[in-house]
Amino acid sequence: MTTSAKSKSSLKTTPKIRVRLQKVIAQAGIASRRSAEELIQTGRVTLNGETVLVLGTQMVPEVDVLEVDGERVRITQARDQEVYALYKPKNCITSLHDPQGRTTIREFFPKTNRRLFPVGRLDYDAEGLILVTNDGELAHQLMHPKFKVWKSYFVKVKGKVEDAQLAPIRRGVTFEGRRHQPARVKVLHFINDKTWLEVSLQEGTNQQIKKMLLRVGYPVLKIKRFRIGTLTLGEMNPGESRRLSQDERDTLITVVS
Repeated sequence: MTTSAKSKSSLKTTPKIRVRLQKVIAQAGIASRRSAEELIQTGRVTLNGETVLVLGTQMVPEVDVLEVDGERVRITQARDQEVYALYKPKNCITSLHDPQGRTTIREFFPKTNRRLFPVGRLDYDAEGLILVTNDGELAHQLMHPKFKVWKSYFVKVKGKVEDAQLAPIRRGVTFEGRRHQPARVKVLHFINDKTWLEVSLQEGTNQQIKKMLLRVGYPVLKIKRFRIGTLTLGEMNPGESRRLSQDERDTLITVVS
């Protein structure tokens, strides 16, 4: 067999690496993996010109053509990744767009040429620390419960809380047909008929803190997230943001590794 023939034979037998679409979108810095799944399910993603609605669909990078909202996705877009800490104000949607015209977190994004997106969510009436980035893989790791990244909150509830009443939360509360992971919770102090708590979670389902505290009889009045992993809110004010240093990013990556 000639060298040319061997080369052709090798090309025919070399397997092509296939990758899930949401991973490619995350690597390109367009969205986190979870948000990429939402893009797929809402019909905003096409593969080789065909709309994709099925999660788990795979592609061969550099061969197949993947587009989001009509723009081609290229993994090389994420070579210069940026991560910012942002103090999300109250009464603000953790989203890039809102059909109802409410204030979105995009209005508080730092000025950069990168296409940024928020890592996870905070309720409309909650405030505090959130990360914005174009690093989809880091976003996925910070949000997914399997990576066990703690997020901590100051929470004000109505009523005087007795520590023993928080035991169900520490064991893991069941609501809406699902048992949630155990949370850390402690009483900080009382003000009249209200109690301030510190609550830490490794997951973050929709309105989870409100629902689990209501489950034990305490309506939530205020939520402020002050820590994600090793990163704290510090002296930032609502609406402010700052770019993370390389050391801070390295520490976050160590936490999720």
